[in-house]
Amino acid sequence: MQNELNKVIKILKQGGIILYPTDTVWGIGCDATNPEAVAKVYHLKQRVESKALICLVADDRMLKKYVKTVPFAAYSIIEVAENPITIIYDSAQNLAENLIAKDQTVAIRIPDDEFCYQLSRKMNGALVSTSANISGMPTPQSFKEIHVDILKGVDYVVNLHHKKKPTKPSSIIKLSNDGTVKIIRK
Repeated sequence: MQNELNKVIKILKQGGIILYPTDTVWGIGCDATNPEAVAKVYHLKQRVESKALICLVADDRMLKKYVKTVPFAAYSIIEVAENPITIIYDSAQNLAENLIAKDQTVAIRIPDDEFCYQLSRKMNGALVSTSANISGMPTPQSFKEIHVDILKGVDYVVNLHHKKKPTKPSSIIKLSNDGTVKIIRK
């Protein structure tokens, strides 16, 4: 895994985009602070920039780097969630502007996956993580279902977990600073 991490970090630091296994589905990713790399992800997915992307961070400490005020309830939700959960937070900061939604929110998940954890820690930052499909097409359930245009469109395909068992995308909730909770995707 260390060899893969070193290759991927070099590509991400150069503004490249990757295809990588996450705690949920295969994802297209990049450095979440690099607007040019984020634009490449939108272009590859053929997705309009008004539809936000998810970020992955290693831990609570890193979460605070990208969200001005993390509601206390977020820590409880993360701790008790039995399945991967992405939370949309108010007041995003320190990210590429084209990654932050028009209402200044950002969707972030702390993945339960060693590769993602190590990658985020070694990058010392957030990673974009969006499903490895063209917008409007089904999310691939395994590596072998990823469309050839995605495979050819990334700068690097992580050589780990190609036979990973099919999983589903994370649940998504919006947790506003005023305490409002809204389920976006179960």
